[in-house]
Amino acid sequence: MTGTPKIVDGFRFMPPSLRSWLSREIPTDQFSGHIPWTALEKPLKETTFSLMTSAGISLKSDPPFDVEREKHEPQWGDPSSRQIPKTAITADINVNHLHINTEYIKQDINVMLPLARFREFEKEGIIGRFAPTCYSYYGFQLDPKILLVETMPKVADKMRAEKVEAVLLTPA
Repeated sequence: MTGTPKIVDGFRFMPPSLRSWLSREIPTDQFSGHIPWTALEKPLKETTFSLMTSAGISLKSDPPFDVEREKHEPQWGDPSSRQIPKTAITADINVNHLHINTEYIKQDINVMLPLARFREFEKEGIIGRFAPTCYSYYGFQLDPKILLVETMPKVADKMRAEKVEAVLLTPA
């Protein structure tokens, strides 16, 4: 990495009481230091994109994220992921997440996963290609080990197979 180091303060906009509580629960030493950032190697109009969100979006035909277990085990978050085809529309999806207001997403998926915009970007030549598959996971993970060790490597493998070069992450 060249130039100015990138520094992310995930607590910057939180109220002090929430910052204090979370900073006790989340070990900062695991998240300090180098940020894995890679600059694009070619112009946007030649780049293959996918989308990913932590909003707990699934297709209506897929199992929803397991919020019922979390209701009984408040420290647990579903570590699985869901594949969302780039052709999905609002009528195709469901949203399950106990930590965000999901109503806006249920009214228009594009507020969280801008599928229609990226289809337009591909058609207009703003991006090179919009990969066939986008991804969603459940962002509440007090223990992200399963998500990081089991779930995300499978997502990364699928992205590599679809020749994805850049991902827009929309955190919920």
